[in-house]
Amino acid sequence: MAASDRMALGPLVGAIDQGTSSTRFLVFNAKTAELLSHHQVEIRQKFPKEGWVEQDPKEILQSVYECVERTCEKMNQLNIDVTNIKAVGVSNQRETTVVWDKTTGEPLYNAIVWLDLRTQSTVERLLKRIPGKNKSFLKHKTGLPLSTYFSAVKLRWLLDNVKEIRQAVYDGRAMFGTIDSWLIWSLTGGKNEGVHCTDVTNASRTMLFNIHSLEWDSELCEFFDIPMEILPKVRSSSEIYGLMECGSLTGVPISGCLGDQSAALVGQMCFRDGQAKNTYGTGCFLLCNTGQKSIFSEHGLLTTVAYKLGRDNPVCYALEGSVAIAGAVVRWLRDNLGIIQSSDEVEKLAAEVGSSYGCYFVPAFSGLYAPYWEPSARGIICGLTQFTNKKHIAFAALEAVCFQTREILDAMNKDCGIPLTQLQVDGGMTNNKILMQLQADILCIPVVKPSMPETTALGAAMAAGSAEGVGIWSLSPGDLTAVTCERFEPQINPEESEYRYARWKKAVMKSIGWETSEPQSNGDPSIFCSLPLGLYIMGSMLMVIGAKYISG
Repeated sequence: MAASDRMALGPLVGAIDQGTSSTRFLVFNAKTAELLSHHQVEIRQKFPKEGWVEQDPKEILQSVYECVERTCEKMNQLNIDVTNIKAVGVSNQRETTVVWDKTTGEPLYNAIVWLDLRTQSTVERLLKRIPGKNKSFLKHKTGLPLSTYFSAVKLRWLLDNVKEIRQAVYDGRAMFGTIDSWLIWSLTGGKNEGVHCTDVTNASRTMLFNIHSLEWDSELCEFFDIPMEILPKVRSSSEIYGLMECGSLTGVPISGCLGDQSAALVGQMCFRDGQAKNTYGTGCFLLCNTGQKSIFSEHGLLTTVAYKLGRDNPVCYALEGSVAIAGAVVRWLRDNLGIIQSSDEVEKLAAEVGSSYGCYFVPAFSGLYAPYWEPSARGIICGLTQFTNKKHIAFAALEAVCFQTREILDAMNKDCGIPLTQLQVDGGMTNNKILMQLQADILCIPVVKPSMPETTALGAAMAAGSAEGVGIWSLSPGDLTAVTCERFEPQINPEESEYRYARWKKAVMKSIGWETSEPQSNGDPSIFCSLPLGLYIMGSMLMVIGAKYISG
């Protein structure tokens, strides 16, 4: 590429997209929204106990450094001037909780991932303090039900169970944050005066944040017994937080921050009331922009902050339907069952049969999120026959993602009163054409996929590039780049769709109530765990010994 061509590219914006399964760094042209280069690194998940999901915060941070440097190397190979990158945005997996030592920069425990279920006993203990054990008791301030999903209960568990964290809090050394806070603090200097902040979208997922006053709430912190001094400062989603302090982008401002689902909403340009998008990642998340009004759901959806694009700009809200397991079910088929070698194979397997033949898969590995909020559910596969094989299970896994989307879309249509006439989609799973066609069939409405599916990273880049003091990306409606889309139309009749959906709902009911919070014994069960049987056996042994003694 000639020097004149490099100049024609104009200003560029980078986006860190830190998800549950992987970290990526992507670079966009601020004038055309064209993706120029990117690099991706998969992130390991740890499962130390049943229901526990952890990640190493240092591995996450190292993956960010690697992605940034490798992307810059690729740009140099393309003869694109890295110094044209004028801003960096951050998009992140939400709710995942990190506590670290601000004097050493070291994490004090692994990050507890949003999917983690260890806090169920914590939730139950907190519910006992609420009249009627009402899970929605805090919803008027937070928009959220009391659940294992959100950061406050994870932080409460860490304070209750990790003495190093309790000591660090006592000593004034502890810092809490979601992944965005950990990354921004580390990238802007870390223990050398790094910036400890978060944005309104991530703060709204903690259960410690008042979504109306846009501040940490002292009453909420008192309820969870969380010391407010460890919390990050809350900022808007688009402003300069600090400068990159290391690597090829040293001196470049970090000026955008959005939780991944809010970033996708921005990247899909859903800026008007009633516009919605569905993102297919590790989980599945349907967000509908409700403008400057916070609407509270009567059908199991969350009220959350959509974005606040600038300190002086108004906050916008969204209704959200959250599904815990979407892409994660494909990873489970690969890593746990071994029926596929790569995630791409699931589409090929499903295409070979074209139906699940009555097999239904409810992947409630972390309980059920919206609209049920039922932590007692566990994953089931039902409707199996001798005819069922791995291809049918692969198809049923993809159908499960679509059925779960149908459930949250139905809830959203009821809350909004105006049914969606089409569904805008994004995320890694949208590359699966079988899945997209299944989704259109099960919803009975068209599914619209942008030709550039990296809308989460694009949203973070848009927030960063439009920030005051950067100003290289216009969010004015007339300046936004038109997006080309692929469209999937329903190909089955509504009666068949309803029949399959009804069978799915039946399977869901079977999955609920599977798990209880009653303590379970570890190791092999012993016959002596049964008191009557134990007494009988012990008595028999004594009689035998006594008889031998007497005969002797």
